[in-house]
Amino acid sequence: MKYRIAVVATLAVAGTGSVLAQAKDPTIAGIEKYREMLGDDNPAELYEARGEILWKMKAGPKNASLEKCDLGLGPGVVKGAYVQTPRYFADAGRVMDIETRINWCRTSLQGFSEADVRKRPFGSADKPSEIEDLVTYVVTASKGMKVNVPTSHPKEVEAYELGEAMFHFRAGPYDFSCASCHGESGKRIRLQDLPNLTTTADARRAYIGWPAYRVSTSRVHTMQWRINDCFRQQRFPEPKYMSEAVDALITYMAQTANGAEYKGPALKR
Repeated sequence: MKYRIAVVATLAVAGTGSVLAQAKDPTIAGIEKYREMLGDDNPAELYEARGEILWKMKAGPKNASLEKCDLGLGPGVVKGAYVQTPRYFADAGRVMDIETRINWCRTSLQGFSEADVRKRPFGSADKPSEIEDLVTYVVTASKGMKVNVPTSHPKEVEAYELGEAMFHFRAGPYDFSCASCHGESGKRIRLQDLPNLTTTADARRAYIGWPAYRVSTSRVHTMQWRINDCFRQQRFPEPKYMSEAVDALITYMAQTANGAEYKGPALKR
């Protein structure tokens, strides 16, 4: 009887997924050590360098650079822009994350069509994507700064509320939602601990590393890609690139992470 009670008690403690238990898990500790070892040699720096060249290069039908692109802090201001997006942009009439905004500048300043910027949003080893380089350049300029996403405009409030509703919306063949994996503490898939994105602490921890270089794919991936891949894993239809729905989900996560120090682009498994 005492043995059965001990087993039940052990399972009960394990089911809570306590932070203390995870902290002592040698597998998780090993993964963190691996990331730390690679931290000084992040291949994302190559993307950043290419992105800076693309930012200053004249291109498109209008033969213009992106140096006058307004990312929310005034034309041409890159430093600090990422940590203050998503935000409402009056000239576009909508809330945009940083990737959507950069592409908006590519169409408005450089003359590319929307079809052009949607052709290859997510790159591969043999077919790179310019937007991944541009995003990496812009976000790196906010490294070390606090996430300070604006929350006062009615459209920003609306985007947050839509993102929160989408986060908890269950559907698809598996009856999944974002919250199925990221709505409780202590969950894990294989070797990956899953942050509870409904809490400020975990949302901050998760958000500050994206965009990120993933060792498993040998590429930098943006937050737009991250959302798209989550939809795929839930067996949902692929969301439209740069859609207001995707930007709303990013807004929900970003506002929840307000106050965190941005440390990306990070290294991921």
